[in-house]
Amino acid sequence: VQLVESGGGLVEAGGSLRLSCAASPSTFSLDAMGWYRQAPGKQRELVAHIFLDVGSTNYAASVKGRFTISRDNAKNTMYLQMNSLKPEDTAVYYCRGIGAQGMDYWGKGTLVTVSS
Repeated sequence: VQLVESGGGLVEAGGSLRLSCAASPSTFSLDAMGWYRQAPGKQRELVAHIFLDVGSTNYAASVKGRFTISRDNAKNTMYLQMNSLKPEDTAVYYCRGIGAQGMDYWGKGTLVTVSS
C-alpha cells in the first residue's frame, strides 16, 4: 500500500488546514490509519488515529477539540481537519496505515508551518 499526503502549507496562527492521505491501490488491507507529526529536533508523535471499519477515533491531548480525523473508505482517503492552529503545531505530518499481520505503511510526509 502506498500512502501519499497532501494539503500541507503555511498558515497563520488561528487558521485551518485540511490534510489528506490517499491510499493506493486501496485501504482494503488496512485495519487502521493515523496521523503522526515530527517537529524539528523532536520525536515523531501520534496526532490522531482511526479504525477504518467502525470509525472510532482517538487524539493526542494537545490537539483534542481542534483537530478531527476522518476517512472516506469509498475514496480510499483519510483526512485531518486542523482548526485553531498554533505555532507549536508546526511539523511534518505523516500518514500511517496499519494492516493485518503487523503490516505497517508510512507516507513521505507533508509540511505544516504555522506562523505566529
